[in-house]
Amino acid sequence: MDIIGLLKDILGMEVLKGITVIDIFTFILIILITLVIAKIVKINVRRALKEKVPETTLHTAEKIVYYGIIAIGFIVALPYIGFSLSGLLVAGGIAGIVIGFASQTVVSNLISGMFLMIEKPIKIGDGISIGDVSGVVKDIRVLSTTIRTWDGIYVRIPNERVFSSNIHNYVAHVARRFEYKIGIRYSDDADKAIEIIKNLLDEHPLILKEPAPQIFVEELGDSSVNLSVRIWAPSSVWFSVKTEMLWKIKVALEKEGIEIPFPQRVIWMAGKTHET
Repeated sequence: MDIIGLLKDILGMEVLKGITVIDIFTFILIILITLVIAKIVKINVRRALKEKVPETTLHTAEKIVYYGIIAIGFIVALPYIGFSLSGLLVAGGIAGIVIGFASQTVVSNLISGMFLMIEKPIKIGDGISIGDVSGVVKDIRVLSTTIRTWDGIYVRIPNERVFSSNIHNYVAHVARRFEYKIGIRYSDDADKAIEIIKNLLDEHPLILKEPAPQIFVEELGDSSVNLSVRIWAPSSVWFSVKTEMLWKIKVALEKEGIEIPFPQRVIWMAGKTHET
């Protein structure tokens, strides 16, 4: 008996109109291979993103990749069981247009979310400002980003807006600069004031030596000599250092008899001068 010939006859046998046994086997084989590939890719996506994105975002990304690969496999396999790919594409195109109009915002947010994960301009825990919203990033999802404002209010921002806006990240750099404007009287010694402030800054353990603090006379105002004090501190503690040092500078200057003057005006009346 010709086994090979018999096998060919069996595989070539029509099960349905135009569909042979070998077509069905091919369809099943493609689906099985697709499932294996989808599983392998899903595992590798988890390994690659596990330390980079939140668990909720990672779970969503896994599903998108997994079911996306399966969908491609089905499209490739369908012609073997009698489905016309061209007809399917036409139907899919019409459905895609309808769905596209209905979900263009969702798709835009989804794509923007993926770009945010790749570019990583922000991460959970960062202090940021996006448009008129400022606060700490609490969650980054595929469709939206959640921020807790400085007032404790949670704000959900669509990723399309996040990606297309100017993002100010206050902690992306290891250090951050802040500045004071301090006015002293014209009768006070500006060099002495600068020396007092410099010594105070040198004693603080969290104020960076490099870049070094800058203290200089910036402006001769109407009622005061205005000093500018520029300080660098670690981004994680800059606000506490800023509030602490402002008060210490005030106390140190007053201790040495250097005061912040009240606004003064000279008024001319009937040829006489009165200072108020």
